[in-house]
Amino acid sequence: MKTTTFRRVLTSALTVAVLAFEFAACNKEKPTTAIITVHDADGDPVDSAYVKLYANPAVPRAELSRLLKEGMTNGAGRVEFDYTGLFEQGQAGFAVMDILTFKDSSYAEGVIKILEEETNEETLVMQPIPPQ
Repeated sequence: MKTTTFRRVLTSALTVAVLAFEFAACNKEKPTTAIITVHDADGDPVDSAYVKLYANPAVPRAELSRLLKEGMTNGAGRVEFDYTGLFEQGQAGFAVMDILTFKDSSYAEGVIKILEEETNEETLVMQPIPPQ
């Protein structure tokens, strides 16, 4: 009789452990990415354009260099930045970032709102740098 009670307790404990593991596995963090696409004035993709994402709040409240990302566009005019792991799950919103891109004598600026656990995309159109 004691063996049966022990088995029931052991079975229940194992069931709880398995369910706890399953629920924890369901809460996996999804990728948080920002994809920037750069085109010229004719709508053609710009290869090898420098792209910088950075935070520029009116009132800085924390160290923002961890959000700074830089890269070069590929042949399709795209560059991807990965922000996975830079936010706490459950936090409301992640970041609004300024975008700066340039190549030769053309540039573009913009803003992208990065939502956690989503692929966030923005397209910029380069314009000639105005003469001084």
